Amino acid sequence: MTRAFLRPDDARDLVAEQFGADRRLTALDRLAGGSKKGVYRLRLDDETTAILYVWATGENYWPPSPTVPDDPFTDASGAELFATNHAALAAAGVRIPRLLMLDRDNRHLDADVALVEDVGAVTLERLMEHDPAAAATPLSMLGDALRRMHTTLSPKYGKLAAITRGEAPQTRRTEDVIVDRALGHLDAAATRDARLANAHDRIAGHVRLLRSTVTARETYGLVHGELGPDHILVTPAGEPVVIDFEGLAYFDVEWEHAWLRMRFGDAYPVLRPVDLDPHRLELYRYAQVLSLIEGPLRIADTDFPGRQWMLDLAEWNITKALAVV
Repeated sequence: MTRAFLRPDDARDLVAEQFGADRRLTALDRLAGGSKKGVYRLRLDDETTAILYVWATGENYWPPSPTVPDDPFTDASGAELFATNHAALAAAGVRIPRLLMLDRDNRHLDADVALVEDVGAVTLERLMEHDPAAAATPLSMLGDALRRMHTTLSPKYGKLAAITRGEAPQTRRTEDVIVDRALGHLDAAATRDARLANAHDRIAGHVRLLRSTVTARETYGLVHGELGPDHILVTPAGEPVVIDFEGLAYFDVEWEHAWLRMRFGDAYPVLRPVDLDPHRLELYRYAQVLSLIEGPLRIADTDFPGRQWMLDLAEWNITKALAVV
């Protein structure tokens, strides 16, 4: 598809309303990395900045795919989820960008938008790679924030907005949702890779074996869904700021920790996790491996600019999926 991104003229009325008619937009920079929404830095003539999120069809690179109906991490994008989750994280004492404006009525653009505080461009990932000493305090503070999230409990699982609307019926166990999700990812990925097609039944059997060791649970913690060090910005004062939280849900904290362990590597113990069920953790870890094959292969079929990076990510996880079978 032909994608038309925002131009400075598109945001001038928004800037005038939010910052005053005497303020002028001097630059509108589209930031790299977003695949479901557009992220833009607004630069004003007094050298202040803000970040604009835009949920528009042309900003979403992900093609549709078969989904599990009660999977809370499906379609985790949109202004409603952003607003609900922003409030929940603030209530849990988690540092997030300050919300300046939310527009779901298309008053300024033909899309839902949110304007938020610009906390800078330094990610925790960059600090961990290039300045580990500077990363130590944000990592410790992040661990504190995660424990506040993971001990914020609910008797229901699902997207927060769906729970609020009474649209998150608890018809089955969370581990069964993840098994169906994993097998769906396997089916889809096997159509794109012959190695997975040949190993399909062995991989599916391994998923079911992991499921058989998991016992039932009836309380769920607040989880980000895909929290990596690239989803943490670090302010000049050293505060870790959580972003990209539209996937926030009440779910098993093992889902979060399987992801955290993979993304933070050697730094993971600094996060000092809450008590975890090792059997549930292993099922979720393997399910995420399958997700990180199917998703990257699917988006690599589009015009996403990071196609080769996605193919490399899928290849890395194909190796991991096959290693155990």
